[in-house]
Amino acid sequence: MNQDAYRFDYRIELEDGQETRFQITLDPVTLTMQTATCEPYADWTLLDYNQCRGCPLTPAHQRYCPIAVNITDMVEKFKDILSHKNCLVVCETVDRTYSKKTSAMEALTSVFGIIMATSDCPVMNFLKPMARFHLPFASVEETTVRSTSMFLLGQYFEYKRSGTKHFDFEKLEKNYARVQLVNEGLLARIRSLGNQDADKNAIITLHSISHFLSIEMDFSLTTIAHLFERGRA
Repeated sequence: MNQDAYRFDYRIELEDGQETRFQITLDPVTLTMQTATCEPYADWTLLDYNQCRGCPLTPAHQRYCPIAVNITDMVEKFKDILSHKNCLVVCETVDRTYSKKTSAMEALTSVFGIIMATSDCPVMNFLKPMARFHLPFASVEETTVRSTSMFLLGQYFEYKRSGTKHFDFEKLEKNYARVQLVNEGLLARIRSLGNQDADKNAIITLHSISHFLSIEMDFSLTTIAHLFERGRA
């Protein structure tokens, strides 16, 4: 393994003592997640199995959905776990360690989020820079600040490269609208795989966040605007 790779080591301890670990490793150049599983993959990971609306990939050139392949292990381990089940989640990175006592749904949402952003899905690739600085258990407000800040930073570098000035959120809003379609497609893939609901609710939570962000872009970030009004003369 590349020693310069970015690693996020998750440990999920359920209240009954069951422990599961997931190691997410990102290539330091492309920020693409290194796939931990090998073929053959399950049928539900095939690209044309409930393929997302608007997916730019084609089965002729790519047999499997890149996100589905990378979440296979997690879906199999948690497909029968209730979403409200309590757990302790620990995420270790090179820089620091995060931990939280929470529900299985929030734990999976945090892991799903970074996997989805770094699996080389063309729709999700705009989230790679933010995934490099992954913040486990981020609230909606934190995600709003991080996503918009990263977008504006990206626009600054685009301006440095091409001289093009484009500092509104129209492009970001459209990106998140496409993310909603990916979330819906993934939910359709895993809907029939388990008896319980933790993995499904994690996808639903991510869908809700992406929908919220689309609304925020449309309303000029009203929920955080007040933070920049304090201290004005």
